[in-house]
Amino acid sequence: MTQSAGTMAISNTTQYFFSITLLLLLFALQISPTTAVFVSIDCGTTESYIDGNNVVWTPDDLYTSTGVNEEIPGTVSQTMSTLRAFPNARTKNCYSVDVDKGERLLVRASFYYGDYDKRSSPPSFDLQLDGTRWVAVTTAVDARVYYEVIYVAKRAAISVCVAQTLPNNVPFVSAIEVRSLETDMYNNVDASSGLFLIRRFNFGSNETIRYPDDTYDRIWTPVAGASGLTAVSSDSLVMLTDAADQPPSRVMQTALTTSTSSGSILLKPNLGEEEVPAYINMYFAEMSELDSTTQKREFVVRVGNESSDPVKPPYQGATETTFFNLTASGNTSITLEPTATSTLPPIISAMEVFVVSPLAEGTNSDDMDALSVLQEQFKQLQEWSGDPCLPVKFPWEWVACSSDEIPRITALHLDGFDLSGPLPDFSGLTALETIDMHNNSLTGEIPDFLGTFRNLKELNLADNDFSGPVPSSISSNSKLKLQVSGNQNLCVSGNSCDTSSGTDETGTTPIGSGSSGEKKKKKKSSKLPVILGVTIPLFLVFWAIVGLLVLSHRRRKAAVAAVTATAAGVQGKATGPPQNMQMGFMGQVLQSDDNGAEEYKEDIEQQTGSEQYHHSISTA
Repeated sequence: MTQSAGTMAISNTTQYFFSITLLLLLFALQISPTTAVFVSIDCGTTESYIDGNNVVWTPDDLYTSTGVNEEIPGTVSQTMSTLRAFPNARTKNCYSVDVDKGERLLVRASFYYGDYDKRSSPPSFDLQLDGTRWVAVTTAVDARVYYEVIYVAKRAAISVCVAQTLPNNVPFVSAIEVRSLETDMYNNVDASSGLFLIRRFNFGSNETIRYPDDTYDRIWTPVAGASGLTAVSSDSLVMLTDAADQPPSRVMQTALTTSTSSGSILLKPNLGEEEVPAYINMYFAEMSELDSTTQKREFVVRVGNESSDPVKPPYQGATETTFFNLTASGNTSITLEPTATSTLPPIISAMEVFVVSPLAEGTNSDDMDALSVLQEQFKQLQEWSGDPCLPVKFPWEWVACSSDEIPRITALHLDGFDLSGPLPDFSGLTALETIDMHNNSLTGEIPDFLGTFRNLKELNLADNDFSGPVPSSISSNSKLKLQVSGNQNLCVSGNSCDTSSGTDETGTTPIGSGSSGEKKKKKKSSKLPVILGVTIPLFLVFWAIVGLLVLSHRRRKAAVAAVTATAAGVQGKATGPPQNMQMGFMGQVLQSDDNGAEEYKEDIEQQTGSEQYHHSISTA
């Protein structure tokens, strides 16, 4: 087959424009978030804005429905100038963010107290992630702290919650960030565990690196140098970072090395005194092209008793060494030692230190789906989010749960919640033992599915507006403690009933409707006094006997229905909505300042648990 010159010219032109278009597309991808989820929540603000890093921050009212907004005047960061506090009596208050199930995520929560309440008393409280206790947050008057975790989402939404653990210590949140990662990043840990960040270092630099230099918006804390160490930078403008966890090029353009060719580098992870499961990433790159005939850089990394293969950093590239399945503590040494044939000392550009910790499986997914049906029907219940059962000490106020590893919902305590309308189908809660919905305004017929719960022991629907018959699957269950009094239009019998006439065709009496009255009978009179004198007494005796039989029959019928007018209480449960649920006040909210907002970046400190960690670097 031949091709004309004109066709060839058109083809070359097309390829040229395609190449230019592809380059422009790649450039665009470099300067904009490419991840499926890139959520930045500024807690307590009321307007969206774009910060100095070109990150779009949104208000938090789409992610939570409790708490109050507070302002911190005079802060250096716009994102830290507001917060949402939770002074209510809830066991926990949660933010919920939609994601894709199975997605690998980076989640970061930030806190800046700033004496917003004029009490000079920085609070401590728990931070929770998807039902797992994350960390005990310890704040300071003028310190900014953040906590970060990398993990795989188990559901189509994640929850970040704060919970009060000490009296008068009101939880709050300043910012929440959620970023998608590639599925093959940080994959040397099982999906049932999370990587909880201790520190992330950017060696040889005095700048904090994050988005847009890092597409995934990881925060790389600078370490400019230390005694006996020399900061070096790359002579190349382009660094190809094809390492598995994709460190940003800008981080790989600086490094620390020793001032002597035979020196070693000693790093301290500062993990605390107790040994914990650790996950350590180290990134290496050559800063200038070596003379292969006279120069060689090769070294071994040792973490405790574990050693790596010899490391040979590439020029204009990056290599990564990961240590996992190990235990480490603050006394564990990380040493970079040159090999016997190396002519140059070790070099390191970046390091990440994580603690590996298991994540809760969460409440049974079918139960959570069924609870969402109730929440969709009754807006009063929509203020609750996060895992309904976990952590164990922090369930929703109106549920009770089993102690299984994957908890089941065993009770609904919704008495006095001002619920109205018909009951939706929540038959997915198959482990229910108690349903208490008395003292509401529920309407319609009692649904048949309430008789399908095999473990149900108590059903309290008293003092509502139900109508029609009680399903036979409920009324005939001798093991069920049933309470339906106070429903004026509800009938005892499982047959259909007509409450308009007081009784139905079978003689069924509506519950709470009072006596139906006696039907009057027309009786013919006789003109013969003798007949009247004999007949009337016999007639009265006959109907008296019939009346006694009917009364006895009705009493037996009521006993079978097991209807009682007294609602039994449930020990140890909440009655009605918890107190102080509603916002008691609304603080002043700082509007977005597009003219002078400081960037939210390097002046954030990080803590893990109640300890604050600082890097420790020395030479050996």
